[in-house]
Amino acid sequence: MTTRPEPPLTGNERDTLRAFLDFHRATLALKCEGLSDDELRRRSMPPSTLSLLGLVRHMAEVERTWFRKVVNGEDITNVWSAANDYQVAYDATGATRESAFAAWEHEVERAREIERAAESLDVVVYQPRWEQHVSLRLVMHHMCHEYARHNGHADFLREGVDGVTGV
Repeated sequence: MTTRPEPPLTGNERDTLRAFLDFHRATLALKCEGLSDDELRRRSMPPSTLSLLGLVRHMAEVERTWFRKVVNGEDITNVWSAANDYQVAYDATGATRESAFAAWEHEVERAREIERAAESLDVVVYQPRWEQHVSLRLVMHHMCHEYARHNGHADFLREGVDGVTGV
């Protein structure tokens, strides 16, 4: 069973950001617990391809992009699209929990390694999509925002599958 870390009430900025990001990561995992592959692939409403498994796949792409491509400067493509089309990940047709979670967990662990290796939150990197330089601080805040937004989607998706609300 997934457990959510409790962010520190008086921690420093970096430890607090790490904990909140891990809290949001764990929330997504909790929203998916106990469901079959078919239930995880269940779409919200036509024509949307949005599903819980699609969100997990999307967040693998987001982790990979922000930490490996942007912060670490790796020249890699997306997990599910060599053309770097982020919409591909949302379509979980034929995907399995095992494959989606393996990719997501791998990208989360690499993200943690990259963040821990950075000297400080003040590290500045180039974000080519925005054509701007950004700090690791912004990346960490952006990731919390990205998870929080998609965890809201996950709330509705889970409730639509089996009526479960909350975590």
